[in-house]
Amino acid sequence: MSIEKVREYFKSVGIEERIKEFSESSATVELAANALGCAPERIAKTLSFRAKDDCVLIVAAGDVKIDNSKYKAQFGAKASMLKFDEAAELVGHAVGGVCPFAVNDGVKVYLDESLKRFPTVFPACGSSNSAIELTIAELERYSGYLAWVDVCKPREV
Repeated sequence: MSIEKVREYFKSVGIEERIKEFSESSATVELAANALGCAPERIAKTLSFRAKDDCVLIVAAGDVKIDNSKYKAQFGAKASMLKFDEAAELVGHAVGGVCPFAVNDGVKVYLDESLKRFPTVFPACGSSNSAIELTIAELERYSGYLAWVDVCKPREV
């Protein structure tokens, strides 16, 4: 199970006890915010894309959407999300629990600038009912990210 991979990964760095598991679903931004009792924008959603031959994960704030032109300028390809049934196979986590931790080899992780306005954020932990609160520095450290990118539309105020 995917959450077990994430739990083992976080155990190796000594923070597995910080994983939160819920009796209800946290598979969407809104459900995760309700389960955690936080603002939806603090959910660090992980979006999975195919960019040419690569599998790319973009971790972004819960209140933003991908800007297709920015994405294409960054990755040289149209923003093409993985199909529902491809995520588990290509990323290592199923839709609803996709996260940047303990992913399959070759998956490229990027953090979107939209996250930098928060001291902490809540990414999933490999299942549709889990999350962990991390500082931005911890997210950088544990996600194995390649770079910060700006591929989202400005948030609506």
